[in-house]
Amino acid sequence: MERVVGTVVRGLRGPIINKGDNIEEIVVNTVLNTAKVEGFSIKNRDIVTITESVVARAQGNYATIDDIATDIKSKFGEETIGVTFPILSRNRFANCLKGIAKGTKNVVLMLSYPSDEVGNHLVDIDDLDTKGINPWTDVLSEADFRKHFGYNKHRFTGVDYIDYYKSLIEAEGANCEVIFSNNAKTILDFTKNVLTCDIHSRFRTKRILTNNGAKNVFGLDDILNESINGSGFNEAYGLLGSNKATEDSVKLFPNNCQPIVDSIQAKLKEETGKTIEVMVYGDGAFKDPVGKIWELADPVVSPGYTAGLDGTPNEVKLKYLADNNFSHLRGKELKQAISEYIQNKNEDLVGAMEAQGTTPRRLTDLIGSLSDLTSGSGDKGTPMIYIQGYFDNYTK
Repeated sequence: MERVVGTVVRGLRGPIINKGDNIEEIVVNTVLNTAKVEGFSIKNRDIVTITESVVARAQGNYATIDDIATDIKSKFGEETIGVTFPILSRNRFANCLKGIAKGTKNVVLMLSYPSDEVGNHLVDIDDLDTKGINPWTDVLSEADFRKHFGYNKHRFTGVDYIDYYKSLIEAEGANCEVIFSNNAKTILDFTKNVLTCDIHSRFRTKRILTNNGAKNVFGLDDILNESINGSGFNEAYGLLGSNKATEDSVKLFPNNCQPIVDSIQAKLKEETGKTIEVMVYGDGAFKDPVGKIWELADPVVSPGYTAGLDGTPNEVKLKYLADNNFSHLRGKELKQAISEYIQNKNEDLVGAMEAQGTTPRRLTDLIGSLSDLTSGSGDKGTPMIYIQGYFDNYTK
């Protein structure tokens, strides 16, 4: 029978997962039950992905703002803290900021502009041009910002993040000064003690600050990177990748995911005889063209994945072959020529013209983005994604 479908992606509905649940058993049972109910066959090189959120829930990886405050005090003492480059997110950063403020008396909050690291805008870049402001060189006070741009609410959340973050800090009893700069060194004019809150650029920011006279430099990855009074923690990423859980607590990024994915793969192999790839996924990477948000608020797309998901795609571009190598062919002859080309393609197509435009990114990043878009972040109730045919091509 002719095959007419390529990759198939299914969001799997499972039970609501709570602290202490056996996430491995739940995933295996959900996959097996879904295949039975939906009537599809499990095959070698199928992929099951699990959102990091339910893994962390099962681990009970939670901490309170008091735990954050305790760690902040232990690292900074009574010093004024410069809090730099946070993303603008009630879910991702608000409770972290409450804990930071609760652990100190004075905060200098330095926001990047016109947007944060993941694309949330404080002001439209065209407005900077109109006002003659250079975001790479100009440092603005809160009064400067308000004079030029007034009060701007985020188009999706309806929140003025300047007021919101300042109010969170002051509600914890700390003083707050807000400044705007894209140069990490700016904060050193206000304090030599810095907590840098950027995600993917954090290592560079720490290096710049340290090389320019900072006294104490920590990142969010250094806060709660070990347990505080029995709290949850993440050894590799600290508070990075955390989400708001309750009004006074956060759920951290999951710990030690590699044994989990390897165990799920082994259990599925035992049950089905098939080798299924498994990964835990967080935020993917995709830009909203209207809101300009990139996602990417987690420190990595996948904190754990089985060995078969390592590497990058090795694909040729069908339209390139059709327009160039086989432009003289049509119909069955064209299909046969392209199929034979694919079957005999080189194992490494890096630099080959036939591979241009085939998205040379890591498999885990691509599959994580596919999974994240499928599961969504709301009430779909599909924290597991089952993917079939991802590694197939035009010939199979």
